[in-house]
Amino acid sequence: MRSPRTVTGPTDRVVIVGAGLGGLACALHLAGTGRHVTIVEREQTPGGRAGRLDSGGYQFDTGPTVLTMPELISEALAAVGEQTQDWLTLRPLDPAYRAWYADGSKLDVIADPERMAAEIAAVCGPREADGYRRFVAYARRLWELERTDFIERNFDGPRDLVTANLLRLLAAGAFGRLHRRVGNFLHDDRTRRIFSFQAMYAGLAPHKAMAIYAVIAYLDCVAGVYHPVGGMHALPSALAGAAQKHGVDIHYATTATRVEVSAGRAVAVHTDDGQRLPADVVVLNPDTEAAWQLLPGTTSTRTQQYSPSCVVLHIGSRQAYPHIAHHNIHFGQAWRRTFDEVITRGELMSDPSLLVTNPTSTDISVAPPGRHTYYVLAPVPNLARGGIDWQSGFAERYADQLIEVLEQRGYLGFGDAVQERHVVTPASWAADGLAAGTPFAAAHTLVQTGPFRSPNLHPGLDNVVFTGSGTTPGVGVPMVLISGKLAAARITGIQR
Repeated sequence: MRSPRTVTGPTDRVVIVGAGLGGLACALHLAGTGRHVTIVEREQTPGGRAGRLDSGGYQFDTGPTVLTMPELISEALAAVGEQTQDWLTLRPLDPAYRAWYADGSKLDVIADPERMAAEIAAVCGPREADGYRRFVAYARRLWELERTDFIERNFDGPRDLVTANLLRLLAAGAFGRLHRRVGNFLHDDRTRRIFSFQAMYAGLAPHKAMAIYAVIAYLDCVAGVYHPVGGMHALPSALAGAAQKHGVDIHYATTATRVEVSAGRAVAVHTDDGQRLPADVVVLNPDTEAAWQLLPGTTSTRTQQYSPSCVVLHIGSRQAYPHIAHHNIHFGQAWRRTFDEVITRGELMSDPSLLVTNPTSTDISVAPPGRHTYYVLAPVPNLARGGIDWQSGFAERYADQLIEVLEQRGYLGFGDAVQERHVVTPASWAADGLAAGTPFAAAHTLVQTGPFRSPNLHPGLDNVVFTGSGTTPGVGVPMVLISGKLAAARITGIQR
């Protein structure tokens, strides 16, 4: 296996644009090798998409709410000699999810495979539990085959895919359709849904996603889900604090306006307050299109197919619902049709499936005493696919519709108990600089995966590196943390 390309020339001074999770992970891995690292962040706090909204005494996570693979956090902190427990308190969630179905049944998703098998046997029968055990073994095997050769690795081209593990993945049917592979093990629609809905994270319907994405279900449902005390925003706050302790200079409330290029190399980053920050290497953490706009005279030649977007309701409430879990997935009766509506036809789900996260069921610190927070996520078309005018007042009307759906699905009195309500739509994501108004970046189609995804080393400027969900390996907190490590490896040549 040949070594991947690295930045040429000096690499002592690195300027990172953006203190998102990718930028912060990159900074820690670089600081651990003695580089002088400066981060420019337009917001007043770190996190990027993993931000926080403080309103009415409530603390709302504005980005991801599902945290898996905490060992990647430990790896980034260990790069500077720090330990996770000194910066962050992580609580394992049990269950990881609670799934609710249109027929009135429910299924707890438990990270312990034997307890999960018992749960499936009780709800769906012993045959389905046996299928689940075989599915877990299959998904674990995929993860083992994919992790080193295809996820935590820099690619310079398609030829780098050719390894013995590629042949093993082919033999395992990993490039077939996800829904068919899951169906080889599971026969109850309820289990099929809970172990394939994660394809939406990759921007695809389960009947169109490749089986390689069964690893997302493995990380969620087998490896386990965690909650950082204080909310998900505690994660970037911890990474930023550790980075600053070890010499990383973070300029908050400072917007990068352009990257200065001379003789085919980036030489400095300019900011809105008049600073010129000299750099041997520039790392760009904004969304891919926004990152390219900082580079003079260059545009990405890639035409991207973007993932669906979402509407998120941040709700501060007087009402508790003891029957729900921390993460709840409410499936509608419809399944394949809803994916076609959102992804193919650019329409709202006629029978929506919703994620409802209730952080205060685990962590009372994020709300005033006796109050509760809810994060309601509904997949919707991105702005490139759908023609919905989210700025016309429709956003609030759609939020009302979602609350009605919740009340029909067991959240009695939900609307009347609301004290704080904030609605985030594709127009909101677009205003934050996210292409097509989606926080999920480019979809993980075959031609936008691995070496075919937007590269993390600029093809013409050999000291400009990219990190974040738009580049390799892709979307999700674990993948973005890995992207920071891979970006650092492009600079240091150290493959961890």
